[in-house]
Amino acid sequence: MPPRVLILRAPGTNCDRESAYAFEVAGGRPESVHVNRLLESPRLADEFQILCLPGGFSYGDDIAAGRILGNQIRHHLADAMHAFKAAGKLILGICNGFQILIKSGLLLEDDGVRGPAATLAWNASGKFEDRWVRLVTASTKSVFLAGIDAMYLPVAHAEGKFVVRDEPTLAALDAGGQLALRYAPLDGAGVALASPVHSPSTAGDQVPYPANPNGSPRNVAGVCDSTGRVFGLMPHPERHIDRTQHPRWTRGEAGEIGDGLRLFQNAVNYFAA
Repeated sequence: MPPRVLILRAPGTNCDRESAYAFEVAGGRPESVHVNRLLESPRLADEFQILCLPGGFSYGDDIAAGRILGNQIRHHLADAMHAFKAAGKLILGICNGFQILIKSGLLLEDDGVRGPAATLAWNASGKFEDRWVRLVTASTKSVFLAGIDAMYLPVAHAEGKFVVRDEPTLAALDAGGQLALRYAPLDGAGVALASPVHSPSTAGDQVPYPANPNGSPRNVAGVCDSTGRVFGLMPHPERHIDRTQHPRWTRGEAGEIGDGLRLFQNAVNYFAA
């Protein structure tokens, strides 16, 4: 049977239908579930194999982007979510979902002494960024990026700058292959950085704005956990599922399918083996 996908939504989530559609096209069985249902019955998560935290503005991004839903998960759903991870299932966070994964501790665990390893801060430009970016896979660790060298996807966020507690922590994440997705130059030159074997982020020089839309160090666009089964990214793969969603598809620049579809197919196919 195709894997069941839990699309977790909250007040302000606005990319749940697109994410559900992407998983459906990829062969999964998505179901949109309001967070209140999960809070009432945390064991509901046991019925699914993939959890997706879609983009939007959960709870209006009050306090900070993803903070409120992240705290709900951290303080009321921690046992259910850790059981979900321990069962070898997959978790994907897109844009606001990436912010939620960071704030909840599901992606990068706190060490209990120094606090969170990383956060997502305001873009270096100081404004909301809505544009298309080129991306390169810099690690083989993430399940979601298997076989993907590069992608062309849109971003739409104000708090997407990946900020790490200190340089040693950043270096450790890089050496462990967890800084899995990077922004690349808009002319496509950065695609040459893709490699089937990860090498720590001598993965290239800092890519300038607007190719790196938020100023993340080491051009970080997506991060996975140490298992590769939890993945968060700022770009929106669900917005490039069909080739006609490419902004220049009529000029022949699109592929046979949208670049983002492969990410969802990887998640679905993970359970077909």
